[in-house]
Amino acid sequence: MSLRIPARTDFEVLEENAEWLVVGKPAPLIMHPTGKSDEVTLLGVLKRAMPGEEFFFVNRLDRETSGCVLVAKSGKVARRLGKMMGRREIEKGYEAIVRGWPDWDEVTVKGGLRRKGEFTESAIWVRQAVQAEGKESETGFVVKRRFENEKGRFCVVDCRPRTGRTHQIRVHLEFAGFPMVGDKIYGGDEAAYLDFLRDGWTPELQERLILDRQALHASWMKFMWDGEVVEVRSALAGDMVRFCVA
Repeated sequence: MSLRIPARTDFEVLEENAEWLVVGKPAPLIMHPTGKSDEVTLLGVLKRAMPGEEFFFVNRLDRETSGCVLVAKSGKVARRLGKMMGRREIEKGYEAIVRGWPDWDEVTVKGGLRRKGEFTESAIWVRQAVQAEGKESETGFVVKRRFENEKGRFCVVDCRPRTGRTHQIRVHLEFAGFPMVGDKIYGGDEAAYLDFLRDGWTPELQERLILDRQALHASWMKFMWDGEVVEVRSALAGDMVRFCVA
């Protein structure tokens, strides 16, 4: 028996002014339409909740990542915030649940990122990998908590990407040997992604992946706006909290 994992739409406004807002995106929920007319998106949810407003996403999260999304209310503000993002003036932090107990409390992973299919065979077109000729990338990781349950040993890890490459945190955790719980591509068994595309979410995948989405949450962002420091935090998503105490 297979099923389609329904989108969640219970977003939260974390901070707002006349020019932008920061929302807490649930997961799974895609941000933009992809051509499927029946697909629920964060953009559509926001438009229904706040009719008459315009929305321009400044940062983007994967369908299966929850947490802080910065949204401009005009093209002018979007351009300003986008330039700040490009200059790395908007700091962001994430939390992830990973498999295993690392022998380090803090580590920095550096390595070029490149689409895997460009230099070796890969069954998944979007899959990225660490490769010397790839785009420079760097992520800092700090272990917040080690815990154990009937599924094994796990950690909650603070993740601080210092560059903004595709799938960077997920790839670097896999490269470090501590893949993310629920990650269908980089969770240690990339066949899970192909099985999911073919069969949907199944009890067998539940057993392999534990969570039905990657355990990654955009927990905070910080930037200067009109001379003042803006710092916004999003509490860890409920499904991740429940897994940590199970």
